[in-house]
Amino acid sequence: MSVLPDPGASRAVLIGTSRFDYLEQLPAVSNNLTALAELLTSPISLRMPALNVTLVENPLNPAAVLDPLRQAAAEATDTLIVYYAGHGLIDPHDALALALPHSQLGRVETSLTYDWLRQILLDSPAQRHIVLLDCCYSGRALGRMSASPGLADQAAVEGTFLLAASAETQTALAPVGDTHTAFTGALLETLRHGIPGGPPLLDLETIYRHLRLTLESRSQPVPQARNRNTGARVALGRNHADLPAAPALPSAAADPQPEHRVWPDPALIRTVTGFLTNLAAVREISGLTQQEVSRRSARRISTGTISKLTNRDTLPANWNTTAVYLSACGVHDDQIQQWNKIWQELRHDTPEVRKTNADPPENATVERRKAWRSFSALWRGSHRPGTTGADAPEGRG
Repeated sequence: MSVLPDPGASRAVLIGTSRFDYLEQLPAVSNNLTALAELLTSPISLRMPALNVTLVENPLNPAAVLDPLRQAAAEATDTLIVYYAGHGLIDPHDALALALPHSQLGRVETSLTYDWLRQILLDSPAQRHIVLLDCCYSGRALGRMSASPGLADQAAVEGTFLLAASAETQTALAPVGDTHTAFTGALLETLRHGIPGGPPLLDLETIYRHLRLTLESRSQPVPQARNRNTGARVALGRNHADLPAAPALPSAAADPQPEHRVWPDPALIRTVTGFLTNLAAVREISGLTQQEVSRRSARRISTGTISKLTNRDTLPANWNTTAVYLSACGVHDDQIQQWNKIWQELRHDTPEVRKTNADPPENATVERRKAWRSFSALWRGSHRPGTTGADAPEGRG
């Protein structure tokens, strides 16, 4: 069964090198990073909080990659996503190395050895690992997964899925003038528009097969994949080609829950963020407008209440409103009970809820939040260096 990660308990580290001192420039890589980060944080994909997605662009040395990766790996308890785009090199041991701005051919110490990245994933408490490599010779990383002890063999529960843009002896492609590299461009298209006739959730196995067909039809390098312990069942988003094209009609005969609908599974929710993002996804899956949900609730909840419920950033204080909303969207009673169980667990586990009676005046709380947000913005700014584009290359390594 395909599963969507809890965005609050997941982390993504997106690494890319577009500027080089000694290798061809890859300006499309900068576009890759921006687009993929926006997608992972949007309703189109996983709805991850922006603070859970770290961009590492044009890192000057391996430590600039490994330090933020190590932090994200330690924080992730559900899913850890690691993406690299740039030049792929082959080190003296015939293994994959990831190029950095100062990388030089024949000087392995100027690049990031893939095995260093792999070791951090081995130490992560995340239940699932997703590795996306958009570089030449990226297929060489597939063999590293099966080494002993293997990356996927060490995964805690769901496992690991590694998706490589090319085979171990082939180059990847950055078409001249294109906004994105060939592999990442096709991946973005798939997640944005979905797969007609595909399953409700775009799991990695489905994405991989679709990318193979798409890129092969374009005479572009065909991606490779390796799966361990059901990692292929991890989804990167819902199939938007499968969702209702228009809101359901307010007809008595309208079925709010067609058999092929796959509602968010409350059992997979671990955080308040996961609860809220899945709550918002329920209406999207139902195909109903806010007005229609209100009508189906016999006007017990207004459109304004629905908007606040699905766009809030704290756990709902009142369960009854949530229950009415889920029922009006078409969720079955037994699953609503599961939602209620998770809601109660999160209320018990969330410090803000436990300490309600001990909270200082509201203005003090607001000031603390402002200070924290300012600190977070400064911290992320220091880990997201800017970049400028360069002339489009004719090929890539």
